[in-house]
Amino acid sequence: MPLDLSLYLVTDSRLCGSRGVPATVDEAIEGGVSVVQLRDPDATDVEFLALGRAVVAAVRGRVPVLVDDRVHLVAAVGADGAHVGQSDLAPVEARRLLGPDAYLGLSVQTLGHVDRARALPSGVIDYLGVGPVWPQETKPDAADPCGVDGLAAIVQASPWPCVAIGGIGIERTPDVRAAGAAGIAVVSAICGRPEVAAAARALRSAWDGADS
Repeated sequence: MPLDLSLYLVTDSRLCGSRGVPATVDEAIEGGVSVVQLRDPDATDVEFLALGRAVVAAVRGRVPVLVDDRVHLVAAVGADGAHVGQSDLAPVEARRLLGPDAYLGLSVQTLGHVDRARALPSGVIDYLGVGPVWPQETKPDAADPCGVDGLAAIVQASPWPCVAIGGIGIERTPDVRAAGAAGIAVVSAICGRPEVAAAARALRSAWDGADS
């Protein structure tokens, strides 16, 4: 299915709490989430596989599901692709494991990262995840924030669509769209919210409204 990066949910099992990741994802899609990245770095492969299959079942084919880092589990989960960071599996190797039809995203933080990505063979990656743009609290080992100017510079240098992540909420969404990004990626702005669908709907409305 088409990859719409406009409202990109990265899951967090701890923040989802008793509601759980599958139910959170289901409600978030109802609110307008357009792609889901399944992330749980503390889970074992067995736990991640079970969680991934439950999420895919909850999604019911409505939006693409991407696996963070664990490229080797994409097929077993039934996901539509993967996302890798600068210290994860090399993009060329990830593409080899995924095959030509799955989606593959790559995290970047600097123009140097974009330059290295541009040196990859054609067809290896499909989009870039840029960030953190602003300070955030959900990923302790994240890089330093690049700021909205850094985001704009990366977007301009990238031949791929870019989704921004890090410290993004409703108030900052217009700035992200003005920088040329193809979408916003969020974690705590949806995961753990009392009304998940409403939180997603508000973010989606802010993104769509920023185009007016």
